[in-house]
Amino acid sequence: MIKVDNVTKKYHVGTLDVNALRGVSLEIGEGEFLSIAGPSGSGKTTLLNLIGCLDVSTTGEIYINDVAVSKKNKDELALFRRENLGFVFQTFNLIPVLTAFENVSFALSLLNVDGKELKERTMKLLAEVGLETMEHRFPRELSGGQQQRVAIARALIKEPQIVLADEPTANLDSTTGSEILKLMQELNRKHNTTFIFSTHDKMVMDLAKRLVLLHDGEITSDKRR
Repeated sequence: MIKVDNVTKKYHVGTLDVNALRGVSLEIGEGEFLSIAGPSGSGKTTLLNLIGCLDVSTTGEIYINDVAVSKKNKDELALFRRENLGFVFQTFNLIPVLTAFENVSFALSLLNVDGKELKERTMKLLAEVGLETMEHRFPRELSGGQQQRVAIARALIKEPQIVLADEPTANLDSTTGSEILKLMQELNRKHNTTFIFSTHDKMVMDLAKRLVLLHDGEITSDKRR
């Protein structure tokens, strides 16, 4: 499903060149529950952003379902993200003036899904993440864990094959973080959705079915469980 082929990423910081990734190669199959981990500055977030089409590589190529995404321009990348990928962020990134229902259904409205189907799919997914009675609440009326559940539902509403999660437990206490991860595991099993995490949280690493370790922009370990 995903092939990262000898990818490098170089950033220019003032007069310095920073090599965030140094010749990374990786293949990720359908239905994987994978964590990319490493210390700060290891390149894990950079790699997640490249796979998520939020950035492009300096050299090398990334293929998603045989599509060479680095060849696309910004508008094409935005369309590809909208149609193929889901995202979960550590800061939730919910729209504060929209209810839980509206935050989740917004992506479907952009795809011109009709009202009846939009409501049915949104309510079904809110029920799956345990928020079936909270669809009218605004983000400020939800706990951190509930907001992250809304974010997960929003990521899955388009039925993407791939969900990318950047430090999804960082702003949650350990109990709530564990509940969120177990929810993601269940959704992974139920829908066969590929989940890719960027994290330094040991709890996420321990639950991942595959753990890829990065250090100084290079893969140092790749273990399946």
